[in-house]
Amino acid sequence: MAPIELTMAQTFEVERLKRDIDAQSDPEVLRALAKELLKAWFGEKASTHQAIQEQLKTECHPPFG
Repeated sequence: MAPIELTMAQTFEVERLKRDIDAQSDPEVLRALAKELLKAWFGEKASTHQAIQEQLKTECHPPFG
């Protein structure tokens, strides 16, 4: 499977956010950001898992009609 590539806009947004993170010196802000990122990452994993499971159900048991 080919790796997923970011769009140009996403690449620029990632770079902007990386610079914002590098400029941050408050450990509490960085800790909160890390927690938000973990929540978003695991939410994305759950959504991907659910979409795969739904696709597999559809392929194994196509609707009649």
